[in-house]
Amino acid sequence: MSEYTAKDFKKGQPRWCPGCGDHFFLNSLHKALAEIGVRPWETAVISGIGCSSRLPYYMNTYAMQTIHGRAAAISTGCKVANPKLSVWQVSGDGDGLAIGGNHFIHAIRRNIDINILLLNNRIYGLTKGQYSPTSPRGFVSKSSPYGTVEDPFHPAELCFGARGRFFARCVATDGPGTGEVLKAAAGHKGTAVCEILQHCVIFNDGTYDSVYNKEGRAKNAIYLEHGQPMLFGENKEFGLMQEGFGLKVVKLGENGITEKDILVHDAHCMDNTLQLKLALMEGPDFPVALGVIRDVEAPTYDDAVMEQIEEVSAKKKYHNFKELLMTNDIWEVK
Repeated sequence: MSEYTAKDFKKGQPRWCPGCGDHFFLNSLHKALAEIGVRPWETAVISGIGCSSRLPYYMNTYAMQTIHGRAAAISTGCKVANPKLSVWQVSGDGDGLAIGGNHFIHAIRRNIDINILLLNNRIYGLTKGQYSPTSPRGFVSKSSPYGTVEDPFHPAELCFGARGRFFARCVATDGPGTGEVLKAAAGHKGTAVCEILQHCVIFNDGTYDSVYNKEGRAKNAIYLEHGQPMLFGENKEFGLMQEGFGLKVVKLGENGITEKDILVHDAHCMDNTLQLKLALMEGPDFPVALGVIRDVEAPTYDDAVMEQIEEVSAKKKYHNFKELLMTNDIWEVK
């Protein structure tokens, strides 16, 4: 049992709009860190700029709000310089995928042992309602009054394309589901990307209405668990089967279909083909995939750097500055 409680990680009075998804997520993060048992003084929470990026102010840990889009770069340096720290990066969809998109994909490619928390509300909230890289085509906003004419990024697609080894998704209002995702991310060695679906109640309220409450998730979401059949619905009456190179939704009992016909989730499979298909499912014909979608082991950047330093150091004739000065030719001036 952990010696910490959520209270040990709380600090300050959150300043977000009433009903903002950031409030829900912050509570889940406090609880998850307490259950994980990580020490507050061995934890660093780092963010960029945006509404969600205020979160470090409310963490009783090492914390830093950096500059726009650079949270992944600072988190990388923090982890490499302090390998024992548990590093959590907090970014919004604008901060993380627009100006910070380059840092996002390269942190994933390098597989640095950090946890990237991408709070996705499909809008720029802090700067008052411009469309973001995840806003859907046709979205009307202050910066697209006639509707956007571009397609959005899918965070999962970016993560997988950058050779991501861990991707999970949860809904901000789902405390238990969010907690499980965060604990799984903490247990993963390498870059763990967690997409958190949330509403901006001022500029993009209702964008995830289909799964934002418990009843909606029962009907429109599927909680994926490694090694378990992919069943969903209020009574687990629906499931996923393979159809050609794609997926299809079936109902148990119809056409002789039983649970044995349903696909079993394999989050640890190196081939990410099926995992990506699950991550990209969306209505009205398919449920939204929640939980840990991909969790694969691979060497991490920070471990490799430490190993390289030790290997090179062992071959050197010097191990400190004084020895370095005495290594090459020396002479005395009188």
